[in-house]
Amino acid sequence: MIGVFDSGFGGLVVLREFLQVLPDYDYLYLGDNARIPYGTRSDRVVIRFTEQAVDYLFRQGCRLIVLACHTASARALRRIQQVWLPERYPDLRVLGVLIPTVEEAVARTRSKRIGVIATEGTVISQSFDLELKKLDPEVEVVQQACPLLVPIIESGEQEWEGTGLILRRYLAPFKGVDTLILGCTHYSILKDQIQAILGPGHELICSGQVTAAKLVDYLARHPEMEIQLSRKGTRRYLTTDLTPRFAQLASLFMGHPLSSELVEL
Repeated sequence: MIGVFDSGFGGLVVLREFLQVLPDYDYLYLGDNARIPYGTRSDRVVIRFTEQAVDYLFRQGCRLIVLACHTASARALRRIQQVWLPERYPDLRVLGVLIPTVEEAVARTRSKRIGVIATEGTVISQSFDLELKKLDPEVEVVQQACPLLVPIIESGEQEWEGTGLILRRYLAPFKGVDTLILGCTHYSILKDQIQAILGPGHELICSGQVTAAKLVDYLARHPEMEIQLSRKGTRRYLTTDLTPRFAQLASLFMGHPLSSELVEL
């Protein structure tokens, strides 16, 4: 199977894009909803939680895992790829959403001024800034932490009038950029509102579509991995916490109701 991991519901947006371009493969989604949010936690904790989730998915039969969580991709993926995988699962692979998103932003910007909205942890890690400047040292990066957006989205208040006021405050620093990275999977729910505030001259980069295209390319370039992936069109959804609002939120991100299984990592 292809595993997709996120700290909560947002990764369902990424999985939804995978299903559009690679519908025949088998997918296993895991959301660590019992321990969300990851964005305010230390690197040590984010790495530990991510390793536990990846290990669980591998033990369930996944051969390739995508970290749909920006925080995990920014703060845990490098260690997992360079240290953890070689020691435990040297023949398996873990990918993330950070690098594909950065590559797309650099390709699209015309002014070389790129904005990033993300969780506090992702902004503090400077991961987007570092990776963007690796690709183009001349890029100017403007970042803004948006701690209120995930709670607003998960409480179902994205249409609340106060959401617009909060977005305008968060987006004020980006009037001079032409490309904005939505550096948290949750933020795609607010894409239309963000675009309306910034105006038509701004490119918005959502990790789901970008990562889906990159996954297609990755499998084409790595047939040794592609042949290990089953194609029965199955989907399973796992969560570490089932709350009364789970079905509503899952439907919001996935676009339709789904049935999930409760697991412990």
